Parts: sequence; C-alpha cells; structure tokens
Amino acid sequence: MTINQSHQPIAVVKVGGDVLQGEVERSGIAANVKDLVDAGWRVVLLHGGGPQVNALQEKHGLVPNKVAGRRITSEADLLVVKQAICGEVNVSLAQELQQVGVNAFACNGASGKLVTATKRPPRVMSGAGDQPIDFGEVGDVTSVNAELLTQLTELGLIPVIATLGVEQDSGRIFNINADTTVVQIARALKADLLLLTTAVGAIYRELGDEGTRIAHVNEQEARALINEGVIQGGMIPKVEEALSVLADGVKNIAIVGPQIKGAFLDVALGKGDKGTRISL
Repeated sequence: MTINQSHQPIAVVKVGGDVLQGEVERSGIAANVKDLVDAGWRVVLLHGGGPQVNALQEKHGLVPNKVAGRRITSEADLLVVKQAICGEVNVSLAQELQQVGVNAFACNGASGKLVTATKRPPRVMSGAGDQPIDFGEVGDVTSVNAELLTQLTELGLIPVIATLGVEQDSGRIFNINADTTVVQIARALKADLLLLTTAVGAIYRELGDEGTRIAHVNEQEARALINEGVIQGGMIPKVEEALSVLADGVKNIAIVGPQIKGAFLDVALGKGDKGTRISL
C-alpha cells in the first residue's frame, strides 16, 4: 500500500541491540523498514548496542554497570562503546538494509553534528533509589540537526545513526541513551510515527504469554504498570521517554518486535494487531 498524499510521512525507528543479535531479528528489521519505504515513508533509524557492548567489555576485562536500565560509562567503557556500536553494529545494520534494497547511510551522532550533547549531571533516577547517580561519560542531548536529517531522507537515504553525541564546541564524544535520543529526533523532525523495537515486541502482563499483550496504554495506565512492576528493567526508560514526547505532537508511538512480519506497517496504518501503542 502506498501513501497517497503530497506530504511524505516520516518514521523514526529505535533499534535496540537486543534485536540485532539474531538473524531472524536482523532480517526482520530490514524487511519491516523496506515495507515502510515501499509505502512511501521516509525513515530514520537510531540504534543502540547494549549486548554487543557488554560482550566486548567482558573481552577487555571490564564489568558492565547499569542502573535503572541505563549504562554508567567510564572512559575505558566509552572506547568499547565506540568500537561496538560504530565498528560492529552500525555497519552490520546498514548492510542488512542494503541487502534488501534500502539505501542505508551509516553514521553516528557526531557525524555532521547530527546529535549534540553535554555531560549528564548526577541525577536521581526512577527505580534507582533517592541518591543522585553519576553516569560518567554519558551525555544529554542538547540539539538534533533536523535539517541535515531531512536533507538525507529527501535524497532517498535512510540514516542509520549509532548512539553517540558530540559536544558543540569542544568536540568531546559522549555515550548517549538511545531511548532518550530517539524521542529527541522524533520531536525535532515532527515525526508522524515513532517505533521503539524490542525483542519482546510489546508490553505483556505476563511475559511470554502472547494472550496477555497490552495493545494500548495511555499515560496514566503506563505509569501504573511501572509502579506495579509489570513494566520493568529496560522497558521503563522506553516507556518514560515515549510519554515525554507525546505532548510535543508525535501522537503515533508504539513498541513493536521487528521479527514480526509486517509489524511496522501495521502500526503505521493504525491496525493495532501488533505491539503496544502508547498515547496520552
């Protein structure tokens, strides 16, 4: 199905490192993105690489350190982050897309200052107690180069962005949270669709029981599910960041599994048969 409108809609897709570990998931991402492109959508992808970073840290004798689903990054960890997400994940994801005929443009947040950031100050985090957490070489996004991203998509390219940010004046590189950054990109682009992909593919009341999939949650319901422990671990920041962008005009947001055939287009067309939709 092709979008029949003069405005070519734009979808921003966050790809977690967990869904890049298996061949079925990797090929599923490529197929789902191709569905959107063939239907007339412009697409921007942002990816993480947590499992790949963890594996490389262990090879270097480093111990992964996370609090409330967010990584604490030392200077040594940052080097590993660069190697894993830019040297491994970014290129591999672009390759998968190219193989199905999607013209992927592999890059990272420092490329063309696509994502500028400043060092994150210590802060209290949900689910991590009442003491401020210092995340080390982690940055908070200060701006997104929406003009450059728009120009790339208008050229028919699909930006595939690794989660690094660069400080505007100093050029200092930071590890940036993918869930946080993707909503900033969606906000800056005034995206028509924001997709947060996970291997799980939706929010479930009982993980692993397809019959307990929650098809739709509003803000109040989502916060209650976090408090109840139904939404937990790495799903907490995904949902919290999605809620933060709803008020800024990105109304179509969903958590989906890329390994599910047709999942992206299903959400784009508002069918509601896949994933979990999040709204106000």
